[in-house]
Amino acid sequence: MLPELGYFSLILAAVAAAFQVGCSLFSELFKRPHYLALNPLLTGVQSLFSLLSFALLAHAFLTDDFTVIYVAQHSNSQLPDFFKFAATWGGHEGSMLFWLAALTLWTSVFCIFADKSDRLFYHRTLAMLALIALGFMLFILLVSSPFERSFPPPPEGRDLNPMLQDVGLIFHPPLLYLGYVGFAISFAMVVASLVSGCFDAAVARWIRPWTMISWGFLTAGIILGAWWAYYELGWGGWWFWDPVENASLMPWLLGTALVHSLIVSEKRGVFNYWTILLAIFAFALSLLGTFIVRSGVLTSVHAFAVDPDRGMALLILFFSLSFIALALFAFRVNLWQGEVRFLLWSKETAFLLINGLFAVAASAVLVGTFYPMVFTAMNWGSISVGAPYFNHVFTPLALLLMIAMGIAVVLRWKSVPTKQILWRLYLLPVAVLLAVALTMQTLTQVAYTLQILPTIFISLAIWIILTHLPYLRYMWQIRPLAMRLAHIGFAICVIGAMMNSYYGDEKGVRLKPNESATLAGFSFTYDDYQDVIGANYTAERAIFKIAKENETLAKVAPERRYYDVRTMTMAEVGLYHHFLDDIYIVMGDKFGNLEYAFRLHYKPYVRALWLGGIVMVFASLLALFGYRQANRKEHKQSNK
Repeated sequence: MLPELGYFSLILAAVAAAFQVGCSLFSELFKRPHYLALNPLLTGVQSLFSLLSFALLAHAFLTDDFTVIYVAQHSNSQLPDFFKFAATWGGHEGSMLFWLAALTLWTSVFCIFADKSDRLFYHRTLAMLALIALGFMLFILLVSSPFERSFPPPPEGRDLNPMLQDVGLIFHPPLLYLGYVGFAISFAMVVASLVSGCFDAAVARWIRPWTMISWGFLTAGIILGAWWAYYELGWGGWWFWDPVENASLMPWLLGTALVHSLIVSEKRGVFNYWTILLAIFAFALSLLGTFIVRSGVLTSVHAFAVDPDRGMALLILFFSLSFIALALFAFRVNLWQGEVRFLLWSKETAFLLINGLFAVAASAVLVGTFYPMVFTAMNWGSISVGAPYFNHVFTPLALLLMIAMGIAVVLRWKSVPTKQILWRLYLLPVAVLLAVALTMQTLTQVAYTLQILPTIFISLAIWIILTHLPYLRYMWQIRPLAMRLAHIGFAICVIGAMMNSYYGDEKGVRLKPNESATLAGFSFTYDDYQDVIGANYTAERAIFKIAKENETLAKVAPERRYYDVRTMTMAEVGLYHHFLDDIYIVMGDKFGNLEYAFRLHYKPYVRALWLGGIVMVFASLLALFGYRQANRKEHKQSNK
């Protein structure tokens, strides 16, 4: 009965969304604004019933209701409860329901906190969000229901994919979806401004905090996903240029450009067209990412589904919403654009360059991701686009971006502080020396030589940190402080990526108990062996003692887990964190008499990647706090 109630709740949410869209259209066509007063109520109804539907699906998982086909396909009675709950979004149907629940929750939050903006603009935004929600509700109800039943039920479920049985599943997809869905707010607000025929500094100021917090969620999701892939898949890397990884990177790139463009639109009244198009395409690429993950047109270890029919439905939804927004933009292309002049060397020019670089980067990822699919669809054969293409494209773009970041912090609106720019350029030799010293410290442990490209990137990253540090003393200027912290976090990520990618070391060994191997100055001793029985798996565990200069540092325990129901074997890596470095051990095939193949990795500065990501996410939260603080000050001044 409860699964049917979940499906019925979804129907009621769809009825509320359809009624809200209808009322809004009636109000626009017949100039009856009093119908718009129903928007907040109908928004609450959608959110309530969508969350109830999701809660009932989660209840089916927690109670092992295998009459629900989706539960039987993605759960098992032996699965721990926290994985049962996470399995709710571990497959296609449940992940789409979570997407919808997140969208209606975002809409309710907007309904509560954005009611101080222009009333007509506010209601038009809610109407557009209701239209987006209605599209996803119809998609779930018609082609992707997670509440379908099977009688008689199977005696046991198929279990959750072992790759997903990790704490990463609990946090990574929700954060990613909250970022994706958050861009729907910016998209809807831009569409509302196009309907109104006005996009000015006030609209940019209203949109900016929603974009910033969405960017923060998406950043957190991407960083957590990279960390999850790093320690769960057992290959030792954190980014593979996989199509699903690219699906989250594309809206992040345009979302980052949108954050910068909104600053200029708010402060100077220019770049309005940039801002509108970036908001449209950031959300459009979020929808396209959903299509990639769930259509089956591209193969990925992260993909949720291989159903072309569902993929086609998502593609139709993607094109429909994009067409509506772009058609409105075409009709309103004569929006007022301020006649603001600025010099070549000014903050406006730097932001324009940054926008262009991020847009080109997103386009390059889009082409590299979909070109193989188009090539195959045209019957030209098969082709793969991998890391070499993306690395070659991104290298010059990243270099230009980092140079712009280092200089933009001292630029002023309209003018050129020449002396300050020259002083920052004097810091470049200092940054180069620090980069060389940092690299040489690592090279004492690995058999590599100093390489030019990573040295350039690390030098620029240190230069960005040095140019931004003096401004951190202005702690009371919260929003500028947040921007500088975000840049510093990005620079820290670059240092981690370069050091780990170019100076990491690894080797494969075959060891028996009490045998040892060395790597990067560390000694690895296969100290013990254990058989382990888990909740829904059995495992072979090797105990390693890690030492350096005859001093024992830690013990780590890589495992080979065998999942009976799925008949899959998964490697659980052994990790030891040594300052910003990682020691990474993967347990491989067995050769008899407790002898196994092991892959030993030394990952210098890999933890700088996660540290930089945390700093960027903190910066987004700080920016939101600064915005709220500025709003309170404006409200107090207006009441005086």
